[in-house]
Amino acid sequence: MFDLHRLRLLRELKHRGTLAAVAAALSYAPSSVSQQLSQLEAEAGVPLLEPVGRRVRLTEQAEILVAHTEAVLERLERAEAEIATSLTDLTGTLRIASFQTAALTLVPTALDLLRDRHPQLRVHLTQLEPEAALPALQARDFDLVLAEEYPGNPNARPAELEQEDLLSDPLHLALPEPVESPDTDGPTAALRSLANHAWVMEPEGTTARHWAMTLCRNAGFEPDVRFETTDLLLHLRLVEQRHAAAFLPDLVWSGQPPTVTLRRLPRGQRARRVFTVVRRGRAEHPAILACRNALHRVVATTTRTPSP
Repeated sequence: MFDLHRLRLLRELKHRGTLAAVAAALSYAPSSVSQQLSQLEAEAGVPLLEPVGRRVRLTEQAEILVAHTEAVLERLERAEAEIATSLTDLTGTLRIASFQTAALTLVPTALDLLRDRHPQLRVHLTQLEPEAALPALQARDFDLVLAEEYPGNPNARPAELEQEDLLSDPLHLALPEPVESPDTDGPTAALRSLANHAWVMEPEGTTARHWAMTLCRNAGFEPDVRFETTDLLLHLRLVEQRHAAAFLPDLVWSGQPPTVTLRRLPRGQRARRVFTVVRRGRAEHPAILACRNALHRVVATTTRTPSP
């Protein structure tokens, strides 16, 4: 019989990559993690780790063990959900990670609803971009993640995670100069008119940056990206003060009228998908159900900026 604690350490190693990262996440000494994994190897009777430079990687047999561990943990998630459902009051801690615009515009009102209906539920919120939040969800650092997906840039969908759509958030080209004339030349022409202007975009390596660069290149130019930040409010401020052009979603205005001139984007590129993600087996937990319900209620009652 395998020791579940040691199996979880092996699973953590798969998701976190190094013994040091596992030790830091679980507040263990690296030597303790290594010792526990050595004992698991003895239980399995086969090597589970092999050195690759200064790191280690899982053997084929270790991957088999991790797959079964995922199945066991999923069943335990379901058991936890059933126990929570059997209780009268919703208690405990719900750990949420959210990207910035959703954290600013959707989450606070959802927290109001949760506080009113479930005052004993403690909610912990971390602002984190999906690129980091989704792996952390797999590593059990969070219970629910609010994530985004840009047109033509689908996220990976690991079998251990389940997604639920929340809203379609319109995207626009934000012009750094006020323009009163109607948008008659078409989306591609509007993009090309900014070929020689400075741009603000999210950092290299993000899906939003990849999407934005592809959009500009398809319009026939390489954008002059002078400002890089994940803070879309800073994107907006730079456009308002005529320092840069940008691509901005409706959520950035929190339902208020836009403060800059907006233009349409090419067809198929006009909205990003916003959704929630949980680990498989966790979706029926009362805290997850309550949070998702609150978020859907916020979306249903929020008036977003009309598309240009």
